[in-house]
Amino acid sequence: MAEQENNNKTFTITEAIAEIKKNAKAKFDESIEAHFRLNIDPKKSDQQVRSSVQLPNGTGKTVKVVVFTTTQKKEAEAAGADLVGGEELVEKVRTTGKIEADVAVATPEMMPKLAQVAKILGPKGLMPNPKSGTVTPKVGAVIESLKKGRADFKNDNTGNIHQIIGKASFEDAKLEENFSVLLEAVRKAKPEAAKGKFVKGVVICSTMGKAVKIDI
Repeated sequence: MAEQENNNKTFTITEAIAEIKKNAKAKFDESIEAHFRLNIDPKKSDQQVRSSVQLPNGTGKTVKVVVFTTTQKKEAEAAGADLVGGEELVEKVRTTGKIEADVAVATPEMMPKLAQVAKILGPKGLMPNPKSGTVTPKVGAVIESLKKGRADFKNDNTGNIHQIIGKASFEDAKLEENFSVLLEAVRKAKPEAAKGKFVKGVVICSTMGKAVKIDI
């Protein structure tokens, strides 16, 4: 995204959102994305960033949730899970190598079974993890939270975080509120091993538009 930045000019978040929306001219409702450049060494395990945040206005995206469970099937279905299954679902993923979901949730008893499909789920970012709250006996609450706009974020292998904060059709104030909540959550997720200024830079952009720097 950096190569698209507007001559290194920085904007307040209010100005940036107005600038981004002005240039979001695709024929579809573009997503608005925030990209954080962090002062971490992504190769070190004690500097990994992984957390979640409830965006007050959601992301505008329909989240497809799959649940691996043998004990909470009725609860998962009642909460709106898109796909629910136990060992038979694990076996289907293992044999096909495919799974269509944005987030995977599991109850604790399923984690040993999921080890056999970790190489399929992991690269897709779908391996349930206790740190992100996706391994839980309370699947109903987690599913409802995800459907309402909970965002799970983690750094990539270049030390950056990428997260959708809404759609171009959102009111400016709602995008700004989502961004402010996300920024605070990212700052709170700073690993103890990370030294110095944690968030080195932030840009936001629309799906097809240019990126602009935020003055934080």
